[in-house]
Amino acid sequence: MLFTKRPICMGRLVALTAIFCTCPVFAQTSTTPAAVSSTATEVPDDGWRYSLGLGVFATPKYQGASATRFQPAPIVGVGYGRFFFGSVADANVPFGLGAYLYRDSHFRLGVALSYDLVKPREASDDDHLRGLPDIDRTAHATLFASYNLDWLSVVGAVSQDVAGKHEGTTASLDLLGKYSPITGLTLTAGPGVTWGSAQYNQTFFGVNAEDSVRAGLPAYTPGSGIAAARVTAGTSYVLNKHWNLGARVVASRLPGAVGNSPVVEKKTQMTYGIIANYAF
Repeated sequence: MLFTKRPICMGRLVALTAIFCTCPVFAQTSTTPAAVSSTATEVPDDGWRYSLGLGVFATPKYQGASATRFQPAPIVGVGYGRFFFGSVADANVPFGLGAYLYRDSHFRLGVALSYDLVKPREASDDDHLRGLPDIDRTAHATLFASYNLDWLSVVGAVSQDVAGKHEGTTASLDLLGKYSPITGLTLTAGPGVTWGSAQYNQTFFGVNAEDSVRAGLPAYTPGSGIAAARVTAGTSYVLNKHWNLGARVVASRLPGAVGNSPVVEKKTQMTYGIIANYAF
């Protein structure tokens, strides 16, 4: 995660938006909103930066689940110049290591390597999944870019499974409008969409012939296509030069062939989160 010292609010607001890209926490999924920077201010190369935070999240147990789970999540961020370790503020990367390749007052381009800290799905998550294989944690290579104005951010990211866990490729695009009614308070809202490759959609929403027999679900091959459409709304408030608070709600819809999967119990997926963050 990239945290800055100039201006004071930049690192904390970016930290808040980056944290909420987890659904479930610390695992990349198609229902996840790309994190969006909260200002259009240039990010300077100003040495070491650190941040600590704690979040509490309510997320679907897996993509398409009807049940919700609650998770606390400690947040640690370290940055040096253009390099970062932690949540990536301009991409759908909840926890990774990477660097900004280019940055100016509006545009940012970077790469990151990340790893899921929890399994995206386990058969024990729900009786509906019995007989289906777990979806293992994997490593992701991500190329991301963002364009930021005072009132709008546009963020795109392409992520590829690089550990051979059959999780394919995803591409996400999010637009987030921003409004500050009073000093220190920023309100955000906007739409987003994620495309999944055939391999990605098959792993998360497909049922092959062998699994169909074990699980008692019909065989299903969704193919490539839109894996999620979403609307995100959030708020962040800077208390002082160190502390800030944030909250976010994400309503995602699993459309088309993905939503019609026999794995899916509920097409509308809700994610809620609150965090407190301390920037050094």
